[in-house]
Amino acid sequence: MKSNKTILASIKIENNEDGFLASVPGIQGAFAEGDTIEESVFNCIDIVKLIFEYRKERGEEFGFNLFNFSKSNTVTISMPIGIS
Repeated sequence: MKSNKTILASIKIENNEDGFLASVPGIQGAFAEGDTIEESVFNCIDIVKLIFEYRKERGEEFGFNLFNFSKSNTVTISMPIGIS
């Protein structure tokens, strides 16, 4: 059976010399760059997934906003779609 657990995280986005830097405050090593905001966010999400799986394999608690989906709840997120 597929897990219904997900991590809810705030992602901080900053300009840098090469584009954008996305990071998740509170998770060491959770940052990534990209040419666009969207690319940096998705790259950062991939890094967070890798960190989560690494900690899971080692039996470590992630200790970070773990959320269990059920049929009776939903999650709304804000997502950047561009800068004008």
